[in-house]
Order: sequence, then C-alpha cells, then structure tokens
Amino acid sequence: MDIEKTSVSEDRTDETTSLMEITFQINNQLTTFKTEPTTPLIQLLRSERQLTGAKLSCGIGRCGACSILMDGELVNACLIMAYQASGTSILTIEGLNEEGGHPIQKALLEEGGLQCGYCTPGMVMAITALFKRTPQPTDEEIMEGLSGNLCRCTGYTGIIRAIRRCMN
Repeated sequence: MDIEKTSVSEDRTDETTSLMEITFQINNQLTTFKTEPTTPLIQLLRSERQLTGAKLSCGIGRCGACSILMDGELVNACLIMAYQASGTSILTIEGLNEEGGHPIQKALLEEGGLQCGYCTPGMVMAITALFKRTPQPTDEEIMEGLSGNLCRCTGYTGIIRAIRRCMN
C-alpha cells in the first residue's frame, strides 16, 4: 500500500486510549471509522456497519469464514487490523448482491454446495477471487483457491461442481 494512499490521523482521547480516524471503501462506499488501530477489520464490518456475511469463527485465519476481498485480493478479515485497511477498497459478500442471488451462490445452491451456510460467504469470496485470477481454473487451481476455506457440513464435492458449473 502506498503511503500517499493511506489516510490515518491520530486523536488521543485520554492517556490510555489512542483512536485513529481510518478511511477506506466498503462495497464502493467511502467509509470513515474512529477506532483503535488494532481493532480487527471483521469487528468493524460486523459491529459498526452491520455487514454480517463475513463470520468470525477461528479468529486465527485458518477457516476462511471471514474471507473478503481487499484491493481485489482474498484476505481473512479476522487478521487485518483497522490501520491496515486504511486507504484500501474492501468487497464483502454484501457487495456481490444481485437480484435473485449472485451466480456463484445460485450454483452452490443448485449443486448441493452448501448446507448450514456458515462458510458460504467466505467460500463465495474465495471463488470470486479464484475466477478473478483464473477464469477457467484447473482442478488443481480450484483446490488451491479453496485451500483457505473450511466446510464441515457438505464437504467439497458440491462446491467443486458449483465452480465447474460457473465456468460453463
């Protein structure tokens, strides 16, 4: 991230608290937060903006339930601190909203690629990132693209079928 791109100002409210004003785009809307610099991005998205698609599950970047795109790259929102998001563009599952559902969501539903739905938003974001990098991924590229996202309910057969369906 370029230094010129970063918009951060410090505001000391007392001896122990240091709040920062942090500005970045969320789903194409410029947004400013006044928060602790080390507030996890997932907390800002869920608590401050009610964007609850990204889920906080493991909190250590292993499950992918909190996956979002930051400047077009797949990241775990539980691992990104507020100051790191300053000046970036964030895309959440809510930003993919289309009438009747996003094509990836439809394919997951039609191919049995979801069950409880907890991992689905993160999985959709991972698939979105995969198609952005590689419009016609091989089986190996599909597995690599999903490697940071865990699904405990459906397994991956339906998810992989859904990805292949989106390629046609």
